[in-house]
Amino acid sequence: MNIECPLPMETLATDSEEMVRLGHGSGGELTERLLQNFVFPYIDNRWIQQGHDSATLPLDGSRLVFTTDSFVVSPLFFPGGNIGTLAVYGTVNDLAMSGARPKYLSCGLILEEGLPLKQLARIMQSMGRAAAEVGVQLVTGDTKVVEKGKGDGVYINTSGIGVLAAPQPIHPRQIAASDAIILSGDIGRHGMAVMAAREGLDFENPLHSDCAPLCDPVMALLAAAIDVHCLRDLTRGGLATALVELAESSHMQMQVHEDQIPVTECVQGACELLGLDPMYVANEGRFLLFVPANQQQAALEILQAFDVSAGSRVIGEVIGLVDDAGTADVILSNALGSERLLCRLPGEQLPRIC
Repeated sequence: MNIECPLPMETLATDSEEMVRLGHGSGGELTERLLQNFVFPYIDNRWIQQGHDSATLPLDGSRLVFTTDSFVVSPLFFPGGNIGTLAVYGTVNDLAMSGARPKYLSCGLILEEGLPLKQLARIMQSMGRAAAEVGVQLVTGDTKVVEKGKGDGVYINTSGIGVLAAPQPIHPRQIAASDAIILSGDIGRHGMAVMAAREGLDFENPLHSDCAPLCDPVMALLAAAIDVHCLRDLTRGGLATALVELAESSHMQMQVHEDQIPVTECVQGACELLGLDPMYVANEGRFLLFVPANQQQAALEILQAFDVSAGSRVIGEVIGLVDDAGTADVILSNALGSERLLCRLPGEQLPRIC
């Protein structure tokens, strides 16, 4: 296994003299600096400022939700999915996290010269099946081919349009003091499954990605009139980075309990072997839910009725709003009573996993 540190210390001092590195795609601290310094200043508007995965847009009396995502996973095929299923589920999940029912997707393919056409057919077949499973239509797209050695088989971009099913847009600024924080299942399986496939690692209990659509449990919550304050799917940067992002966006102090966060023995063992923290490993079928504390039991009963969220549990609570001088921290406590602050993923634990 050839592992290089993706986080040279000098990259922490991002400035115009630096170059883009793998760590800038981690979804963590370096990604945030990249966006804040080199992207947002040039496209700033009220939808971007919401800090969510999708934008809810008024259009002739309707409330459409729009999102886009790109997928560069390596290898293209991994236990539990492939780049095609990932490209459909990933974008559909971003729409669901805004409380939208997914309707239409686009598909942009960047193909590398030399890619076996049988592999492309398998990927497209998977995309078709995944789209049918979640009830969306792939309605437009684009294809480009790059020279051999200038791609990595296939890159896919999918954009999605959905219709808001929630009574109001769902985004981090709706998080309120005393909200319960619910996690929809065990963490870390996607990142470790991709890593094991990439490096040819064999474990006694094979690792399978949690890659899955999240629309059904979210729509069930909304249909039951659960007061959903915020949703966030856990992808790059894992659970820890998602919590820190939401705390900062909502300006809220949060506390989560380590012994309530499920990690399978297989994932825990693989992480220990590779020196990784499952709190920062990517997922593609897990999400966080923020609801008023008096609705947490009703929300859990709904989530646990679906296979994809059967392992849902309350992992913490929102302590309250921080004042202007304070910082929006996330405190992780364990069964022994010790506490530590969570931070964003500083660099890139596992590149090219989504």
